Amino acid sequence: MKVVSTETMQKAERLTIDNYRIPGQVLMETAGRACAALVDAEYGPGNGKFAVVVAGKGNNGGDGYVIARCLLQKGWIVSVFVIAEKNCIGGDAEKNLSLLDPLIVRYCPEPGDLLAFCDDFRHASVVVDALFGIGITKDVSGVYAEAIAMINSPGRPVVAVDIPSGIDASTGRVLGVAVKADVTVTFAFAKVGHVVYPGRTYTGKLVTADIGLPPEVAAAAECFDYLDSESVGTFLKFRNRSDHKGDYGHCLIIAGSTGKTGAAALSANSAVRAGSGLVTLAVPASLNPILEVKTTESMTFPLEDCGKGYLGEENFAAILQVACGKDAVALGPGISGTTDTVALVQRLVRDCPVPMVLDADGLNAIAGNVSILLQKKSSAIVLTPHPGEMSRLTGLSIASIENDRIAVARDFAVRYAVYLVLKGAGTVIAAPDGSIAINGSGNPGMASGGMGDVLTGIIVSLVGQGYPALEACRLGVFLHGHAADLVARETGEIGITATDVLERLPYAYKNIREAGNHKGD
Repeated sequence: MKVVSTETMQKAERLTIDNYRIPGQVLMETAGRACAALVDAEYGPGNGKFAVVVAGKGNNGGDGYVIARCLLQKGWIVSVFVIAEKNCIGGDAEKNLSLLDPLIVRYCPEPGDLLAFCDDFRHASVVVDALFGIGITKDVSGVYAEAIAMINSPGRPVVAVDIPSGIDASTGRVLGVAVKADVTVTFAFAKVGHVVYPGRTYTGKLVTADIGLPPEVAAAAECFDYLDSESVGTFLKFRNRSDHKGDYGHCLIIAGSTGKTGAAALSANSAVRAGSGLVTLAVPASLNPILEVKTTESMTFPLEDCGKGYLGEENFAAILQVACGKDAVALGPGISGTTDTVALVQRLVRDCPVPMVLDADGLNAIAGNVSILLQKKSSAIVLTPHPGEMSRLTGLSIASIENDRIAVARDFAVRYAVYLVLKGAGTVIAAPDGSIAINGSGNPGMASGGMGDVLTGIIVSLVGQGYPALEACRLGVFLHGHAADLVARETGEIGITATDVLERLPYAYKNIREAGNHKGD
Protein backbone atom coordinates (compact mmCIF):
# COMPACT_ATOMS: atom_id res chain seq x y z
CA MET A 1 0.00 0.00 0.00
CA LYS A 2 1.22 3.46 -0.91
CA VAL A 3 1.12 6.20 1.72
CA VAL A 4 1.53 9.95 1.20
CA SER A 5 2.07 13.09 3.23
CA THR A 6 -0.36 16.00 3.40
CA GLU A 7 1.83 18.05 1.10
CA THR A 8 1.92 15.33 -1.56
CA MET A 9 -1.85 14.87 -1.51
CA GLN A 10 -2.51 18.59 -1.73
CA LYS A 11 -0.10 18.86 -4.65
CA ALA A 12 -1.84 16.00 -6.45
CA GLU A 13 -5.21 17.70 -6.03
CA ARG A 14 -3.86 21.02 -7.30
CA LEU A 15 -2.37 19.35 -10.38
CA THR A 16 -5.66 17.58 -11.04
CA ILE A 17 -7.64 20.81 -10.86
CA ASP A 18 -5.16 23.14 -12.57
CA ASN A 19 -3.49 20.96 -15.22
CA TYR A 20 -6.23 18.47 -16.01
CA ARG A 21 -9.18 20.83 -15.63
CA ILE A 22 -11.09 18.52 -13.31
CA PRO A 23 -13.11 20.87 -11.09
CA GLY A 24 -12.72 20.66 -7.34
CA GLN A 25 -16.47 20.27 -7.09
CA VAL A 26 -16.24 17.05 -9.11
CA LEU A 27 -13.57 15.67 -6.76
CA MET A 28 -15.73 16.67 -3.77
CA GLU A 29 -18.81 15.01 -5.27
CA THR A 30 -16.90 11.80 -5.98
CA ALA A 31 -15.40 11.75 -2.46
CA GLY A 32 -18.73 12.38 -0.77
CA ARG A 33 -20.53 9.75 -2.82
CA ALA A 34 -17.87 7.18 -1.94
CA CYS A 35 -18.28 7.93 1.77
CA ALA A 36 -22.06 7.80 1.60
CA ALA A 37 -21.92 4.46 -0.20
CA LEU A 38 -19.73 3.05 2.56
CA VAL A 39 -22.00 4.39 5.32
CA ASP A 40 -25.03 2.84 3.64
CA ALA A 41 -23.23 -0.47 3.08
CA GLU A 42 -21.80 -0.68 6.60
CA TYR A 43 -24.66 0.74 8.67
CA GLY A 44 -27.68 0.78 6.36
CA PRO A 45 -29.55 0.41 4.22
CA GLY A 46 -31.23 3.71 5.03
CA ASN A 47 -34.96 3.06 5.32
CA GLY A 48 -35.35 5.62 8.10
CA LYS A 49 -32.01 5.14 9.83
CA PHE A 50 -30.55 8.30 11.33
CA ALA A 51 -27.16 9.84 10.46
CA VAL A 52 -25.54 12.82 12.12
CA VAL A 53 -23.00 14.74 10.02
CA VAL A 54 -20.63 17.12 11.81
CA ALA A 55 -19.06 19.49 9.31
CA GLY A 56 -16.38 22.15 9.40
CA LYS A 57 -16.13 25.24 7.27
CA GLY A 58 -13.59 23.88 4.74
CA ASN A 59 -13.61 21.29 2.00
CA ASN A 60 -13.90 18.42 4.49
CA GLY A 61 -17.20 19.97 5.52
CA GLY A 62 -18.09 20.16 1.82
CA ASP A 63 -17.55 16.40 1.57
CA GLY A 64 -19.90 16.10 4.55
CA TYR A 65 -22.66 18.05 2.75
CA VAL A 66 -22.39 15.72 -0.25
CA ILE A 67 -22.58 12.73 2.10
CA ALA A 68 -25.70 14.16 3.74
CA ARG A 69 -27.40 14.71 0.38
CA CYS A 70 -26.51 11.22 -0.85
CA LEU A 71 -27.71 9.55 2.36
CA LEU A 72 -31.03 11.41 2.12
CA GLN A 73 -31.40 10.00 -1.39
CA LYS A 74 -30.80 6.52 0.02
CA GLY A 75 -33.61 6.86 2.56
CA TRP A 76 -31.68 8.04 5.61
CA ILE A 77 -32.84 10.70 8.04
CA VAL A 78 -29.98 13.20 8.36
CA SER A 79 -29.04 16.07 10.66
CA VAL A 80 -26.11 18.30 9.73
CA PHE A 81 -24.26 20.33 12.35
CA VAL A 82 -21.99 23.02 10.93
CA ILE A 83 -19.31 24.17 13.38
CA ALA A 84 -19.14 27.65 11.88
CA GLU A 85 -21.26 30.63 10.91
CA LYS A 86 -23.15 30.22 7.65
CA ASN A 87 -21.32 33.14 6.06
CA CYS A 88 -17.95 31.45 6.74
CA ILE A 89 -18.70 28.67 4.25
CA GLY A 90 -17.40 29.38 0.76
CA GLY A 91 -16.25 27.82 -2.51
CA ASP A 92 -17.24 24.29 -3.42
CA ALA A 93 -18.35 23.61 0.16
CA GLU A 94 -20.89 26.44 0.01
CA LYS A 95 -22.26 25.14 -3.30
CA ASN A 96 -22.96 21.75 -1.75
CA LEU A 97 -24.36 23.26 1.42
CA SER A 98 -26.85 25.22 -0.67
CA LEU A 99 -28.21 21.96 -2.10
CA LEU A 100 -29.36 20.78 1.34
CA ASP A 101 -32.75 21.47 2.87
CA PRO A 102 -32.06 24.29 5.38
CA LEU A 103 -34.34 22.53 7.89
CA ILE A 104 -31.80 19.74 8.43
CA VAL A 105 -28.83 22.11 8.92
CA ARG A 106 -27.93 23.70 12.26
CA TYR A 107 -25.11 26.18 12.75
CA CYS A 108 -23.13 25.83 15.99
CA PRO A 109 -20.26 28.31 15.86
CA GLU A 110 -19.91 28.93 19.61
CA PRO A 111 -18.94 26.72 22.56
CA GLY A 112 -22.08 25.25 24.09
CA ASP A 113 -24.15 25.45 20.89
CA LEU A 114 -23.82 21.76 20.16
CA LEU A 115 -24.77 20.65 23.66
CA ALA A 116 -28.43 21.33 22.95
CA PHE A 117 -28.42 18.47 20.47
CA CYS A 118 -27.05 15.63 22.62
CA ASP A 119 -30.13 13.53 21.87
CA ASP A 120 -29.36 13.60 18.15
CA PHE A 121 -25.95 12.08 18.81
CA ARG A 122 -27.33 9.51 21.23
CA HIS A 123 -30.00 8.32 18.79
CA ALA A 124 -27.84 8.32 15.67
CA SER A 125 -27.24 5.08 13.79
CA VAL A 126 -23.91 6.56 12.67
CA VAL A 127 -21.99 9.82 13.16
CA VAL A 128 -20.01 11.21 10.23
CA ASP A 129 -16.92 13.24 11.11
CA ALA A 130 -16.40 15.87 8.39
CA LEU A 131 -14.94 18.50 10.71
CA PHE A 132 -11.31 18.79 9.62
CA GLY A 133 -9.41 17.43 6.63
CA ILE A 134 -5.74 16.64 6.22
CA GLY A 135 -4.55 20.25 6.38
CA ILE A 136 -4.85 20.79 10.13
CA THR A 137 -1.55 21.25 11.97
CA LYS A 138 -2.50 23.21 15.12
CA ASP A 139 -3.96 21.87 18.34
CA VAL A 140 -7.74 21.67 18.42
CA SER A 141 -9.47 23.89 20.99
CA GLY A 142 -12.69 25.71 21.78
CA VAL A 143 -15.86 24.77 19.92
CA TYR A 144 -13.93 22.30 17.72
CA ALA A 145 -12.69 20.35 20.74
CA GLU A 146 -16.26 20.34 22.03
CA ALA A 147 -17.49 18.97 18.69
CA ILE A 148 -14.92 16.18 18.79
CA ALA A 149 -15.99 15.30 22.33
CA MET A 150 -19.61 15.12 21.13
CA ILE A 151 -18.65 12.88 18.21
CA ASN A 152 -16.81 10.53 20.55
CA SER A 153 -19.23 10.60 23.49
CA PRO A 154 -22.37 8.61 22.61
CA GLY A 155 -20.65 5.37 21.70
CA ARG A 156 -22.23 5.36 18.24
CA PRO A 157 -20.33 4.16 15.15
CA VAL A 158 -18.16 6.95 13.71
CA VAL A 159 -17.10 7.27 10.07
CA ALA A 160 -14.29 9.79 9.53
CA VAL A 161 -13.99 11.62 6.22
CA ASP A 162 -10.39 11.47 4.91
CA ILE A 163 -8.80 11.37 8.38
CA PRO A 164 -10.14 11.48 11.95
CA SER A 165 -10.40 15.14 12.91
CA GLY A 166 -7.55 16.15 15.20
CA ILE A 167 -4.94 13.81 13.67
CA ASP A 168 -1.97 15.34 11.88
CA ALA A 169 -2.03 13.58 8.51
CA SER A 170 1.74 13.85 8.00
CA THR A 171 2.89 12.63 11.42
CA GLY A 172 0.02 10.78 13.10
CA ARG A 173 0.18 13.14 16.10
CA VAL A 174 -2.95 13.87 18.10
CA LEU A 175 -3.44 17.63 17.97
CA GLY A 176 -4.82 18.01 21.48
CA VAL A 177 -7.93 15.86 20.96
CA ALA A 178 -9.04 13.66 18.07
CA VAL A 179 -12.01 11.71 16.79
CA LYS A 180 -11.87 7.97 17.48
CA ALA A 181 -13.25 6.51 14.25
CA ASP A 182 -14.58 3.04 13.59
CA VAL A 183 -14.05 3.50 9.85
CA THR A 184 -12.07 6.11 7.94
CA VAL A 185 -12.68 6.70 4.25
CA THR A 186 -9.67 8.40 2.73
CA PHE A 187 -9.15 9.57 -0.82
CA ALA A 188 -6.71 8.37 -3.50
CA PHE A 189 -3.97 7.32 -1.05
CA ALA A 190 -3.62 6.40 2.58
CA LYS A 191 -1.97 9.20 4.56
CA VAL A 192 0.96 8.83 6.93
CA GLY A 193 -1.28 9.72 9.87
CA HIS A 194 -3.41 6.66 9.20
CA VAL A 195 -0.58 4.15 9.55
CA VAL A 196 1.75 5.55 12.21
CA TYR A 197 0.91 5.80 15.88
CA PRO A 198 -0.97 7.26 17.57
CA GLY A 199 -3.01 8.16 14.48
CA ARG A 200 -3.31 4.51 13.54
CA THR A 201 -5.20 3.88 16.78
CA TYR A 202 -7.80 6.54 15.90
CA THR A 203 -8.30 5.51 12.25
CA GLY A 204 -10.18 2.26 12.72
CA LYS A 205 -10.83 0.33 9.52
CA LEU A 206 -9.18 2.21 6.65
CA VAL A 207 -10.89 2.35 3.25
CA THR A 208 -9.25 4.12 0.31
CA ALA A 209 -11.64 5.57 -2.26
CA ASP A 210 -10.75 6.48 -5.85
CA ILE A 211 -11.76 10.09 -6.48
CA GLY A 212 -10.58 10.24 -10.07
CA LEU A 213 -7.02 11.56 -9.92
CA PRO A 214 -5.46 11.18 -13.39
CA PRO A 215 -3.18 8.12 -13.55
CA GLU A 216 -0.18 10.33 -14.37
CA VAL A 217 -0.76 12.40 -11.23
CA ALA A 218 -1.17 9.33 -9.04
CA ALA A 219 1.96 7.71 -10.49
CA ALA A 220 4.07 10.83 -9.94
CA ALA A 221 3.04 11.31 -6.30
CA GLU A 222 5.88 10.84 -3.81
CA CYS A 223 4.82 7.83 -1.77
CA PHE A 224 6.02 5.89 1.23
CA ASP A 225 5.59 2.12 1.35
CA TYR A 226 3.37 0.57 3.99
CA LEU A 227 4.62 -2.95 4.58
CA ASP A 228 2.22 -5.86 4.63
CA SER A 229 2.50 -9.54 3.73
CA GLU A 230 1.67 -8.96 0.10
CA SER A 231 4.18 -6.14 -0.43
CA VAL A 232 7.16 -7.83 1.23
CA GLY A 233 6.23 -11.14 -0.36
CA THR A 234 7.01 -9.73 -3.78
CA PHE A 235 10.75 -9.76 -3.14
CA LEU A 236 10.95 -12.88 -0.97
CA LYS A 237 13.38 -15.39 -2.49
CA PHE A 238 12.45 -19.04 -2.82
CA ARG A 239 14.86 -21.93 -2.56
CA ASN A 240 15.90 -24.36 -5.24
CA ARG A 241 15.80 -28.05 -4.43
CA SER A 242 19.53 -28.36 -5.15
CA ASP A 243 20.62 -25.56 -2.77
CA HIS A 244 22.92 -26.18 0.19
CA LYS A 245 23.98 -24.19 3.27
CA GLY A 246 26.72 -22.42 1.34
CA ASP A 247 24.06 -20.77 -0.79
CA TYR A 248 22.49 -18.93 2.14
CA GLY A 249 25.30 -16.90 3.54
CA HIS A 250 27.60 -16.97 6.52
CA CYS A 251 27.04 -14.17 9.00
CA LEU A 252 29.20 -13.14 11.93
CA ILE A 253 27.65 -11.76 15.12
CA ILE A 254 29.93 -9.93 17.56
CA ALA A 255 28.08 -9.79 20.85
CA GLY A 256 27.88 -10.58 24.52
CA SER A 257 29.45 -9.61 27.83
CA THR A 258 29.03 -10.66 31.43
CA GLY A 259 25.33 -10.54 32.28
CA LYS A 260 24.32 -10.14 28.64
CA THR A 261 24.91 -13.54 27.09
CA GLY A 262 21.19 -13.76 26.37
CA ALA A 263 21.42 -10.93 23.85
CA ALA A 264 24.18 -12.73 21.98
CA ALA A 265 22.32 -16.03 21.97
CA LEU A 266 19.04 -14.49 20.81
CA SER A 267 20.74 -12.76 17.89
CA ALA A 268 22.55 -15.91 16.80
CA ASN A 269 19.52 -18.17 17.16
CA SER A 270 17.37 -15.67 15.26
CA ALA A 271 19.87 -15.57 12.40
CA VAL A 272 19.61 -19.35 12.17
CA ARG A 273 15.80 -19.27 12.24
CA ALA A 274 15.78 -16.48 9.64
CA GLY A 275 17.49 -18.80 7.18
CA SER A 276 21.26 -18.27 7.37
CA GLY A 277 23.32 -21.13 6.00
CA LEU A 278 25.98 -20.59 8.66
CA VAL A 279 26.21 -18.38 11.74
CA THR A 280 29.34 -17.65 13.77
CA LEU A 281 29.04 -15.92 17.13
CA ALA A 282 32.18 -14.09 18.27
CA VAL A 283 32.19 -13.71 22.06
CA PRO A 284 34.54 -13.12 25.00
CA ALA A 285 36.42 -16.38 25.62
CA SER A 286 35.47 -16.48 29.30
CA LEU A 287 31.79 -16.60 28.26
CA ASN A 288 32.21 -19.12 25.46
CA PRO A 289 31.11 -22.17 27.53
CA ILE A 290 27.82 -20.43 28.30
CA LEU A 291 27.18 -19.54 24.66
CA GLU A 292 28.08 -23.06 23.52
CA VAL A 293 25.10 -24.26 25.56
CA LYS A 294 22.73 -21.49 24.44
CA THR A 295 23.43 -21.75 20.71
CA THR A 296 23.25 -25.28 19.36
CA GLU A 297 23.04 -24.56 15.62
CA SER A 298 25.53 -21.70 15.37
CA MET A 299 29.29 -21.83 15.83
CA THR A 300 31.13 -19.78 18.43
CA PHE A 301 34.45 -18.01 18.01
CA PRO A 302 36.02 -17.25 21.42
CA LEU A 303 38.02 -14.02 21.61
CA GLU A 304 40.63 -13.65 24.31
CA ASP A 305 39.34 -11.41 27.09
CA CYS A 306 41.69 -12.34 29.98
CA GLY A 307 38.65 -13.20 32.06
CA LYS A 308 37.18 -9.69 31.88
CA GLY A 309 33.91 -10.80 30.34
CA TYR A 310 33.92 -8.18 27.58
CA LEU A 311 35.73 -7.43 24.34
CA GLY A 312 38.23 -4.64 23.80
CA GLU A 313 40.37 -2.94 21.19
CA GLU A 314 42.95 -5.72 21.45
CA ASN A 315 40.42 -8.01 19.72
CA PHE A 316 40.21 -5.80 16.63
CA ALA A 317 42.70 -7.69 14.45
CA ALA A 318 41.24 -11.11 15.28
CA ILE A 319 37.69 -9.90 14.54
CA LEU A 320 38.73 -8.33 11.26
CA GLN A 321 40.38 -11.61 10.30
CA VAL A 322 37.35 -13.76 11.16
CA ALA A 323 35.07 -11.27 9.35
CA CYS A 324 37.03 -11.88 6.16
CA GLY A 325 34.93 -14.03 3.87
CA LYS A 326 31.71 -13.51 5.84
CA ASP A 327 28.67 -12.14 4.03
CA ALA A 328 27.41 -9.88 6.83
CA VAL A 329 28.34 -8.79 10.34
CA ALA A 330 26.16 -7.79 13.30
CA LEU A 331 27.79 -5.75 16.03
CA GLY A 332 26.51 -4.72 19.41
CA PRO A 333 23.94 -6.94 21.18
CA GLY A 334 25.01 -7.12 24.81
CA ILE A 335 28.60 -6.15 23.97
CA SER A 336 28.91 -3.74 26.96
CA GLY A 337 29.72 -0.06 27.21
CA THR A 338 33.23 -0.08 28.63
CA THR A 339 35.73 2.43 27.26
CA ASP A 340 37.75 -0.35 25.69
CA THR A 341 34.68 -1.84 24.00
CA VAL A 342 33.61 1.56 22.67
CA ALA A 343 37.03 1.96 21.05
CA LEU A 344 36.71 -1.48 19.47
CA VAL A 345 33.25 -0.75 18.07
CA GLN A 346 34.34 2.55 16.56
CA ARG A 347 37.31 0.92 14.82
CA LEU A 348 35.12 -1.84 13.42
CA VAL A 349 32.49 0.63 12.19
CA ARG A 350 35.21 2.58 10.42
CA ASP A 351 37.39 -0.24 9.06
CA CYS A 352 35.34 -3.43 8.63
CA PRO A 353 34.51 -3.76 4.91
CA VAL A 354 31.67 -6.26 5.34
CA PRO A 355 27.97 -5.16 5.32
CA MET A 356 27.11 -4.48 8.95
CA VAL A 357 24.10 -4.28 11.27
CA LEU A 358 24.73 -2.07 14.29
CA ASP A 359 22.49 -2.32 17.35
CA ALA A 360 22.22 -1.84 21.11
CA ASP A 361 25.63 -1.25 22.76
CA GLY A 362 27.07 -0.83 19.27
CA LEU A 363 24.83 2.20 18.74
CA ASN A 364 25.70 3.65 22.13
CA ALA A 365 29.39 3.25 21.31
CA ILE A 366 29.17 5.64 18.36
CA ALA A 367 26.66 8.07 19.91
CA GLY A 368 29.43 10.49 20.86
CA ASN A 369 31.14 10.19 17.47
CA VAL A 370 28.38 9.67 14.88
CA SER A 371 30.47 11.23 12.11
CA ILE A 372 32.53 8.03 12.12
CA LEU A 373 29.77 6.61 9.94
CA LEU A 374 30.99 8.87 7.15
CA GLN A 375 34.37 7.09 7.29
CA LYS A 376 32.96 3.57 6.92
CA LYS A 377 34.54 1.09 4.52
CA SER A 378 31.46 -1.11 4.52
CA SER A 379 29.22 -1.04 1.45
CA ALA A 380 26.17 -0.86 3.71
CA ILE A 381 25.57 -0.21 7.38
CA VAL A 382 22.17 -0.75 9.01
CA LEU A 383 21.39 0.95 12.32
CA THR A 384 18.44 -0.33 14.39
CA PRO A 385 17.85 2.16 17.24
CA HIS A 386 14.84 2.43 19.52
CA PRO A 387 13.81 6.03 20.36
CA GLY A 388 16.15 6.24 23.36
CA GLU A 389 19.13 5.17 21.27
CA MET A 390 18.03 7.51 18.49
CA SER A 391 17.99 10.33 21.02
CA ARG A 392 21.59 9.59 21.94
CA LEU A 393 22.60 9.42 18.28
CA THR A 394 20.95 12.70 17.31
CA GLY A 395 20.86 14.77 20.48
CA LEU A 396 17.11 15.20 20.02
CA SER A 397 14.66 14.52 22.81
CA ILE A 398 12.64 11.32 22.66
CA ALA A 399 9.47 13.42 22.47
CA SER A 400 10.66 15.33 19.41
CA ILE A 401 11.68 12.08 17.72
CA GLU A 402 8.31 10.50 18.39
CA ASN A 403 6.51 13.60 17.10
CA ASP A 404 7.98 13.14 13.61
CA ARG A 405 9.60 9.75 13.32
CA ILE A 406 9.70 9.77 9.53
CA ALA A 407 11.53 13.07 9.19
CA VAL A 408 14.05 12.18 11.91
CA ALA A 409 14.79 8.77 10.40
CA ARG A 410 15.06 10.09 6.85
CA ASP A 411 17.32 13.00 7.78
CA PHE A 412 19.73 10.71 9.62
CA ALA A 413 19.82 8.06 6.88
CA VAL A 414 20.50 10.63 4.18
CA ARG A 415 23.07 12.59 6.19
CA TYR A 416 25.17 9.55 7.12
CA ALA A 417 24.43 7.35 4.08
CA VAL A 418 23.11 4.49 6.19
CA TYR A 419 19.97 2.37 6.43
CA LEU A 420 18.05 3.41 9.53
CA VAL A 421 15.47 1.21 11.25
CA LEU A 422 13.74 3.38 13.86
CA LYS A 423 12.02 0.82 16.05
CA GLY A 424 8.69 1.27 17.77
CA ALA A 425 5.02 0.92 16.97
CA GLY A 426 5.00 1.40 13.21
CA THR A 427 8.77 0.97 12.77
CA VAL A 428 10.18 3.35 10.15
CA ILE A 429 12.80 2.18 7.65
CA ALA A 430 14.80 4.94 5.95
CA ALA A 431 17.36 4.56 3.16
CA PRO A 432 20.29 6.77 2.11
CA ASP A 433 18.29 7.94 -0.91
CA GLY A 434 15.53 9.25 1.38
CA SER A 435 13.00 6.53 0.62
CA ILE A 436 10.77 5.47 3.50
CA ALA A 437 8.79 2.39 4.49
CA ILE A 438 6.46 2.01 7.47
CA ASN A 439 5.93 -1.39 9.04
CA GLY A 440 2.42 -2.76 9.37
CA SER A 441 3.11 -5.81 11.53
CA GLY A 442 3.65 -6.29 15.26
CA ASN A 443 1.74 -5.83 18.50
CA PRO A 444 2.20 -4.53 22.07
CA GLY A 445 3.29 -7.97 23.24
CA MET A 446 6.68 -7.18 21.70
CA ALA A 447 7.38 -4.73 24.53
CA SER A 448 9.70 -7.12 26.30
CA GLY A 449 13.44 -7.68 26.58
CA GLY A 450 15.37 -9.29 23.74
CA MET A 451 13.07 -8.32 20.87
CA GLY A 452 15.70 -6.01 19.40
CA ASP A 453 18.31 -8.76 19.53
CA VAL A 454 15.98 -10.98 17.51
CA LEU A 455 15.51 -8.25 14.90
CA THR A 456 19.30 -7.81 14.63
CA GLY A 457 19.70 -11.53 13.97
CA ILE A 458 16.98 -11.49 11.33
CA ILE A 459 18.36 -8.53 9.40
CA VAL A 460 21.99 -9.71 9.45
CA SER A 461 20.78 -13.11 8.27
CA LEU A 462 18.91 -11.58 5.33
CA VAL A 463 21.84 -9.40 4.34
CA GLY A 464 24.07 -12.47 4.53
CA GLN A 465 21.65 -14.40 2.31
CA GLY A 466 22.16 -11.82 -0.41
CA TYR A 467 19.18 -9.54 0.04
CA PRO A 468 20.04 -5.91 -0.74
CA ALA A 469 20.26 -3.93 2.50
CA LEU A 470 16.98 -2.08 1.98
CA GLU A 471 15.04 -5.24 1.18
CA ALA A 472 16.66 -6.96 4.17
CA CYS A 473 15.49 -4.17 6.45
CA ARG A 474 11.96 -4.11 5.09
CA LEU A 475 11.49 -7.86 5.02
CA GLY A 476 13.27 -8.30 8.36
CA VAL A 477 11.16 -5.75 10.21
CA PHE A 478 7.90 -7.10 8.82
CA LEU A 479 8.93 -10.73 9.40
CA HIS A 480 9.82 -9.92 13.02
CA GLY A 481 6.47 -8.28 13.72
CA HIS A 482 4.48 -10.88 11.83
CA ALA A 483 6.06 -13.70 13.82
CA ALA A 484 5.01 -11.87 16.98
CA ASP A 485 1.49 -11.52 15.58
CA LEU A 486 1.36 -15.29 15.04
CA VAL A 487 2.34 -15.82 18.67
CA ALA A 488 -0.28 -13.33 19.84
CA ARG A 489 -3.03 -15.13 17.93
CA GLU A 490 -2.18 -18.32 19.79
CA THR A 491 -1.44 -16.99 23.27
CA GLY A 492 -2.58 -13.38 23.51
CA GLU A 493 -0.26 -10.39 23.71
CA ILE A 494 0.76 -10.59 27.36
CA GLY A 495 3.83 -12.63 28.21
CA ILE A 496 5.27 -13.01 24.72
CA THR A 497 9.03 -13.58 24.84
CA ALA A 498 11.74 -12.97 22.27
CA THR A 499 12.29 -16.73 22.06
CA ASP A 500 8.60 -17.22 21.24
CA VAL A 501 9.02 -14.83 18.32
CA LEU A 502 12.18 -16.33 16.85
CA GLU A 503 10.64 -19.80 16.98
CA ARG A 504 7.71 -18.61 14.85
CA LEU A 505 9.91 -17.16 12.08
CA PRO A 506 9.54 -20.15 9.72
CA TYR A 507 5.76 -19.90 10.00
CA ALA A 508 5.92 -16.18 9.30
CA TYR A 509 7.96 -16.87 6.16
CA LYS A 510 5.32 -19.36 5.05
CA ASN A 511 2.51 -16.83 5.46
CA ILE A 512 4.42 -14.13 3.61
CA ARG A 513 5.26 -16.46 0.76
CA GLU A 514 1.62 -17.43 0.36
CA ALA A 515 0.51 -13.79 0.44
CA GLY A 516 3.12 -12.88 -2.17
CA ASN A 517 1.87 -15.71 -4.37
CA HIS A 518 5.32 -17.31 -4.60
CA LYS A 519 5.15 -20.97 -5.53
CA GLY A 520 7.93 -23.48 -5.23
CA ASP A 521 8.43 -26.54 -7.43
